[in-house]
Amino acid sequence: MGAQMTAEQIWKLVSEGILDTLYMTIPATILAYLVGLPLGVLLVITKRDHIKPAPTFNAVLGSIINFMRSIPFLILLVMLFPVTRVVMGTAIGTRSIIFPLFVSAFPYVARMVEGSLNEVDSGLIEASQSMGSTTMQIIMKVLLPEALPSLINGAAICITTILAYTAMAGAAGGDGLGKIAITYGLNRRVYSVMYASSIALVVLVQIFQIIGNILTRVTDHRRR
Repeated sequence: MGAQMTAEQIWKLVSEGILDTLYMTIPATILAYLVGLPLGVLLVITKRDHIKPAPTFNAVLGSIINFMRSIPFLILLVMLFPVTRVVMGTAIGTRSIIFPLFVSAFPYVARMVEGSLNEVDSGLIEASQSMGSTTMQIIMKVLLPEALPSLINGAAICITTILAYTAMAGAAGGDGLGKIAITYGLNRRVYSVMYASSIALVVLVQIFQIIGNILTRVTDHRRR
């Protein structure tokens, strides 16, 4: 049997885990969207018969993104150790996990954005082109606004996916709810901490998903 801990000790441990998890998740998500959103737009507009057709570029970019998406997070984490050390100043610890999380997430974000933009009615794009709109105007005033509800829903899915990746952060010395659950539940057999950490992780996922659902409904003009 594992050692016993008081409710206060468990709460303190789980609270610190929540903060560490958010510390890794939120910056990684923001960075992933700063790179993934433009890439997703490029994947759409460079398709054949779209506003800036470039089939060869599209195929190469798509292949690179697919390749990066196919690498499991733990393997990518190890592969990126030298680069992470240069970029973050260290390859271990909670802060260092942000970089591999970002690298792992932005290809996923790009595909999510691509899927959202593909839902935009082609008639709206053709109408904008006929009125002489530039490529940037079509992107900023047609594609992104029309796809906004889907983009927000996709963002909620992406952030929960990144949140799940943080559970593997212990492999590189990162903290967070995942590491707490494994360290105390598996190694020390303090199952109360494991259950509390797991529940906290589930609650975080639900909170992000609920916020995403609310924002999706608010921004979806088609339901009004």
